[in-house]
Amino acid sequence: MKIDQATLNKIAHLARLEFNEKDSEKMMQDMSNIISFVEKLQEVNTEGVEPLTTMSHELNAVREDEVRPHLDHTQVLRNAPKKDENYFRVPKVLE
Repeated sequence: MKIDQATLNKIAHLARLEFNEKDSEKMMQDMSNIISFVEKLQEVNTEGVEPLTTMSHELNAVREDEVRPHLDHTQVLRNAPKKDENYFRVPKVLE
C-alpha cells in the first residue's frame, strides 16, 4: 500500500503532527515502508501458534486492598496551586 498526500494529511491531523512540504515526501515514503513491513507479516504461517497476551510468564505480585486513613477534601485542596470552592483548577485542554 502506498501512502498518498491525502492520507498523510489525515494521519498528520489525527496525530497532531506538523511538517513542511519538503518533509512530506520523505514521510510518505517512510510510512509506506512501515505498511509494507506490516503487510509482509501477513505471509507468516501462524497456524497452530497460540496467541500471546504477554511476553513474560512472570505474574504481577499484587497486594490485597485495605482501607487506610486518607486526606479529607479540605486538606487536599489546601495544597492545590489553583482551586475554587470544591475543585482543582487546571488549564483548559479541550475546546
